Amino acid sequence: MASTRILSKLSVNISALNNRALFSLPKIRYISTTVPAMNQEQKHIKVNYVDEIAVVRIDSPNAKVNTLNREMFPEFSAVIESIKKDDKVKGVVIISGKTTGFIAGADINMIESCKSKEEVYELSRGGQRVFDELESFKKPIVSAIMGPCLGGGFEVALATHYRIAVNDSKTVVGLPEVKLGLLPGSGGTQRLPRLVGIPDALDMSLTGKMVKAKKAKSLGIVDLLVDPLGPGLERPEARTLQYLEEVAIGQARKLVKTGVPKKNKSFVKNLTEKVFEYDFVRNYVFNQAKGKVLGQTKGLKKVPKLAMKLKLKDLPN
Repeated sequence: MASTRILSKLSVNISALNNRALFSLPKIRYISTTVPAMNQEQKHIKVNYVDEIAVVRIDSPNAKVNTLNREMFPEFSAVIESIKKDDKVKGVVIISGKTTGFIAGADINMIESCKSKEEVYELSRGGQRVFDELESFKKPIVSAIMGPCLGGGFEVALATHYRIAVNDSKTVVGLPEVKLGLLPGSGGTQRLPRLVGIPDALDMSLTGKMVKAKKAKSLGIVDLLVDPLGPGLERPEARTLQYLEEVAIGQARKLVKTGVPKKNKSFVKNLTEKVFEYDFVRNYVFNQAKGKVLGQTKGLKKVPKLAMKLKLKDLPN
């Protein structure tokens, strides 16, 4: 423990050489006590406790990036259920154990292995059940995002109560699976419009557009940005990931005390939702979106057009 404190102080002193890193350092350094929440059979997910906050770390072995696969889903669901029942845990942080990204999306091999539409349906419903559990969780859940957060990974983040992202060019969010002929199947098409409004949600969902962290913050997807740190005793990426975790833990503690704040939509978003109650406005916007989609796909991809129909169907009358 003493050596940990010494290393922590050395890290702060060295980072003072870099003004950007100096101003980014937190005022409080949290020392984490590692206590596995589940048994050692957990391959993809580990849980550490920092006082009353459970840090759920996603880190698939022998993989450059994390993906949602058949092995991870049961582990993730079991961990969430365990935390739900643990009265000592008051808040949760979900973070990647890799500096290469949060979750890059669903495992394409998992989807390709489905032999029937019933199997695909059950796969999608399973994801929806897990993410619905996240959204309705009574304890605040903070997503700490560094690097790509795409597809199913983005849907994980959208289901949590607060999102923090590293403000760099590598951190992007989006639903690019539509470019592969796949619909976001775990609630992302429903949760995204609640945050950004219908026009921006259409743009991202129908075209597979990805946005960087700063843009995601301005859209209302991300709640807080953190700047990346410079070099120190460890690589900049490793230091940034550690710092991101510390900030997320601090925010989770704050949410435990204050509760998850209700998002106040801007005047423009409120006005947009109001005018969308009129059929002629909805039809105009969707015709514009349809023209954009057809222009990009040359009419060859059915999924964006299907996504448009579903979104039109789900809009309030």
